[in-house]
Amino acid sequence: MKKINILFFLFFFSVILTAQEVRPVKNIIVMIPDGTSVSVYSAARWFKQYNNLGIGLHIDPYLTGTVTTFSSNAPIGDSAPTGSAYATGVLQQTGNVAIHPEVSENDLFQVEESRTWQPAATILEAMKIEKQKAVGLVVTCEFPHATPADFSAHHYKRSNYAALATQMAYQNLDVMFGGGNGILTEDIRQHFNNNGTTLISDDRNALLNYTGNGKVWALFGKKALPYDIDRNPDKVPSIAEMTEKALELLSKKENGFFLMVEGSQVDWAAHANDAASIIHEFLAFDEAVGKVMEFAKNDGNTAVLILPDHGNSGFSIGTSNCPGYDKLSLEQLFGAVSKIKLSANGIESVLVNTKPEEIKAVFKEYTGIDITGEELQTLLSSKNYKEGDYTKVGTSNNLAHNIVNILNSRNCFGFTTGGHTGEEVIMACYHPQGDLLKGHVMNRDVNNYMQEAAGLEVSLQELSDRLFVKHDQVFAGMNFTIDKKNPDFPLLRVKKGKNILEVKAFSSVATMNGKPFDIGSVTVYIDKNNTFYLPSALAEKL
Repeated sequence: MKKINILFFLFFFSVILTAQEVRPVKNIIVMIPDGTSVSVYSAARWFKQYNNLGIGLHIDPYLTGTVTTFSSNAPIGDSAPTGSAYATGVLQQTGNVAIHPEVSENDLFQVEESRTWQPAATILEAMKIEKQKAVGLVVTCEFPHATPADFSAHHYKRSNYAALATQMAYQNLDVMFGGGNGILTEDIRQHFNNNGTTLISDDRNALLNYTGNGKVWALFGKKALPYDIDRNPDKVPSIAEMTEKALELLSKKENGFFLMVEGSQVDWAAHANDAASIIHEFLAFDEAVGKVMEFAKNDGNTAVLILPDHGNSGFSIGTSNCPGYDKLSLEQLFGAVSKIKLSANGIESVLVNTKPEEIKAVFKEYTGIDITGEELQTLLSSKNYKEGDYTKVGTSNNLAHNIVNILNSRNCFGFTTGGHTGEEVIMACYHPQGDLLKGHVMNRDVNNYMQEAAGLEVSLQELSDRLFVKHDQVFAGMNFTIDKKNPDFPLLRVKKGKNILEVKAFSSVATMNGKPFDIGSVTVYIDKNNTFYLPSALAEKL
C-alpha cells in the first residue's frame, strides 16, 4: 500500500506539471548549491545583515517552491543519484551517475529490471546532440565529482574517476571550469590537442582574460578549489567570476547553450559541521546567482532553475548550547561566526606548521577565540591530522573536527549529523515568459520542466534508447570481441568482411580500419554485465 501511495504521489505531480505550458527558450541554466538545507538561507541573510553586507539574497526574488529529492530506494539521497534525477529524470541508487539502477527490495517505485545499467541520457547531452547547443559546467569541486558527472557522464560507481573524467573530456564540453588538474590523464590532454580545446591550469588571469571562441577548460588545484573563505582571490577565481566568464563565452554561440553551475562545497562544509564555511560558501554561490539572473533578465530568452540536490547536517540557527534562544540578539547569534577568518581545514593547515607554544595565539588570530588549556591539549593530541574523506571530517577524531568542536562551542549553531538529510529543498525559477516551476514538486519533475523548456522533440528515454544500446544488439550477427588488456578501458572490436571497427570504452572517438572518427556521443562500458553501450547508428559504419 505504501508503495502504491508513493507511486500515486509521483504520478499526481507529474500530471499537474504536464498540464502547464512551458514555452521553449534558447538557453537553460541550472544552479545547484550542493547540500544546502533551508536554514542555510536564513543564516546567510542574517550574516549579511549583521556584517552590513546588504539585506537579502540574490536568489530571494525568484523563490517558487520546494523539491523532494530522493534515491530510487531511499528517502535520503546522495549527490550522485539526486543530481542524476535532475539531469536524466531517472531515479537512481546511491553512487549511481546517470544510469538505470538495480532492482532493490526497498524501491520506492517500480524499477525496470530490463534497463539495469543502461546509461540514461542527460539534459546536457540532449541539448548538445538534439539541439546543437553549446554546453558548459562550472563547479568548485574536482570536475568528475558527483554533480558535474551527473550531467555529463555515466557509471554505476561515482568514485570511478577514470571512467567519469574520460567521458567528460570526450563529451567535448564548450566550457568546463572547476578543480582537478591532478585528474587529467595523458589521453585527455591528447584529446584536447586533437579537438582544439584550450586548457588553462592554475591561472586566474588567463581565464578571466580569455576571449577565444573555441572549447576551453580552466582547472585550479590538483583536486577541488579551496573553500571560498580560504581562497586567495589573486590566484583562484570565485564561483561568480567563473560563472560570469562562462556566460560571456557561451552566449557567443548562435544556437544557445546549457550551463550547470554547482556551489559544490556548501555540502562539504556541512559534512564538516563548519558553520562559517557553510555561510561563506553559500554567499559565494549567491553572488554567482546574481550574475546569472542579471544575464537572464537582459537576455530575454533564458530559463533558470536554482535548487539544492539534498539537505545536509541538520544545520540550525539555535542549539541547546544557547538557552534563552528567543532572547538572543543578532550579536549573540552571529558575532562569533563573523570573526572566523578561515575554514576548519584552513586553520588545520596553519596549526600543523605552528609551534605548540604559539597555537593559542594563532588560534585567536583566525577565530577571535581564547582556547582553554584543555582545548589546547585536545588539539595537540588529535589523531588523523588530515582526514582524507570529506564526508567524515565532522565525525572522526581529526584535527579539523576538534577545531570545529571548539568553534561550535562558542556559537549557537546546531547540527544533528555529519551526513545528508531528507527534508525538502528550496527551489527558485525564472522564465522570461513567466512559465515557472512552482509549488511542491519531486526531483523528476525538475527534469521534465527542463525537457519542456528545451523544446526537445524526443524524450530523454528515447534518446537513451538510441545512444546507449547493448553492443550485442547493435552488432547482432557480426563478429565482435572485447579486449581487456587495459581493464579500465576495454576495447570493443567488431569485424565484418575486411572492415574492422574499434571502440574504446568511455570515449567518443572510434576507428574504422585504423582511421579515427567522432561517434557523436560517449560510449559506456559496464563490467558487471560485460557490455558496451553505444549508438545504434554505429552498425551502419560496417
